[in-house]
Amino acid sequence: MLECVIVGGGIHGTYLTQRLLQDTALERENLLIVDPHDRLLASFRQKARACEMDALRSTFVHHVGTEPFGLESFAEARDREDELLPTPGYPRRPSLSLFLDYADAVIDGNDLESLHRRAAVESIHRDGEAFELELADADGSVTEALETRTCVLAIGHGGRYRRPSWAAGVDGIDHVWDDEFDPDVRATETIVVGGGITAAQLATCLADRESVTMLSRRPLETATVEADPRWINWNHIERHLHRHPPGSQARYETIREARNDATIPQPLFDRLETAMDEESLRVRHGDVRSARRVDGRTRLALADGGCCSADRVVLATGFAPVFSHPFVDRVADALGLERGFRGMPVLSDETLAWRRTDGETSRLFASGALTAGTVGPLAGNIAGARRAADRLNPGVESVVDSTRLTP
Repeated sequence: MLECVIVGGGIHGTYLTQRLLQDTALERENLLIVDPHDRLLASFRQKARACEMDALRSTFVHHVGTEPFGLESFAEARDREDELLPTPGYPRRPSLSLFLDYADAVIDGNDLESLHRRAAVESIHRDGEAFELELADADGSVTEALETRTCVLAIGHGGRYRRPSWAAGVDGIDHVWDDEFDPDVRATETIVVGGGITAAQLATCLADRESVTMLSRRPLETATVEADPRWINWNHIERHLHRHPPGSQARYETIREARNDATIPQPLFDRLETAMDEESLRVRHGDVRSARRVDGRTRLALADGGCCSADRVVLATGFAPVFSHPFVDRVADALGLERGFRGMPVLSDETLAWRRTDGETSRLFASGALTAGTVGPLAGNIAGARRAADRLNPGVESVVDSTRLTP
């Protein structure tokens, strides 16, 4: 039996694995990452490529390594300090290539791929005091089962993106993160639907080689980071979030109000304005009422009576809520886990263990966007992985130690 299985091989799963090995008595042979992709961070890499990201919004101290200044030292040792980009009023940000090269060095240096089982977790059930995880292959067929004393859900949004109802069944409309969308395929004209950082990144890059319209529901807003940096600090989180009951609507609203969703960092906004000045890109505002394919072009009818059309339409409309993910629903139902407002997991603020409906604390822990109700508005970000490890690791170690001492 394994001591701990981490479900998800993204930034959170990759980081947490290192912290568990460094901070606890867990041995490598007792720990496993389960993720269906061919390599760790594969989903992040694909999304970054799809929107043609060239730099991170996070600062250089936020990365997948455990040494805060590891990425900076990596850049200095390779004479790549010019890839630490200035941000007015904030620390420097790494280029995407620098971030990923350092991530690969961390993964290779710690031989993390040897802990990576390439499979999808189909279900999780209790088996006495342990968990049984059913693993499935690409077509959903269950191939094997794993037993583990503890489990950590470090999942992202699982390929579930926000798709407006007007886009359903209309040819020529893809989401930026769909496998079918390839940013390298040229078009004469593209409409990018969205008003946040992903829409702006994609629109500015496409505008270098084709005509682009960025269609936003409301006027564009700028923000350097996704939430006030004070939300990285546990004291701030405890004062402003934990004063409300776990899983409550008050926590949900606090998180929502603290996040700078659908905003664009100023350097990227400057690039948007340059492209607009060069007339390769234009920005329109309005809600889409309907869409249809006409003579090889996709035509969008707007609520204000206007319309626009292009060879293709790309949605940059964000993620579907992770709290309502079907996998999360299945796990919560099977294990009798407590849910709060809009499906928010009710977690221990001290350990991120998910509470059961009978009031007992389970041995299932969480990290990433699932923990927003405890870790705060930066839970799904790189900084959130660090905060999650601070509290999750002692909780996992306590469970493992207690079971080892049990006769």
